[in-house]
Amino acid sequence: MNQFGPHRPAGLVTRTLSALLDLGVVIIMMWAMYAGWAFALLLFAPTGFAMPNPDPVLSTGTAIGIAVAYLTLCAAITGRTVGKVVMGLRIVLPHGRVRRWPIAFARAVLCVLFPAGLMWAAVDARRRSAQDVVLRTRVEYDWSHAPALPES
Repeated sequence: MNQFGPHRPAGLVTRTLSALLDLGVVIIMMWAMYAGWAFALLLFAPTGFAMPNPDPVLSTGTAIGIAVAYLTLCAAITGRTVGKVVMGLRIVLPHGRVRRWPIAFARAVLCVLFPAGLMWAAVDARRRSAQDVVLRTRVEYDWSHAPALPES
């Protein structure tokens, strides 16, 4: 066992790659919503069809909402997003268990609105992001396929 316990904390590069994969998931969800919107318009008004032109403010708000919902659900249920599964990471509390819903939501909001907080992991001795420091969470390497036990 090393100085960090049974699981090593994830470094900046791995966490950044994980975040980029998750960004890709959110972009795919946004594209799917746009395609569904265009299909519905085509289905219900085929003669006057034109590709929809979404409002930038509405699109940004929707993207933020989808990202927060995605990160919250994944973190609260398994402690892993798609990016974290691919990179072999898990988000945990100090006791090694999956977060509760309010903490998962707060972490998601902080990650979406302040993504630069991830850079703190480069200088923190325990490799924590600013979000981890504020919420007392950590991201560690965990290649097991079993979900973490829920926090009781």
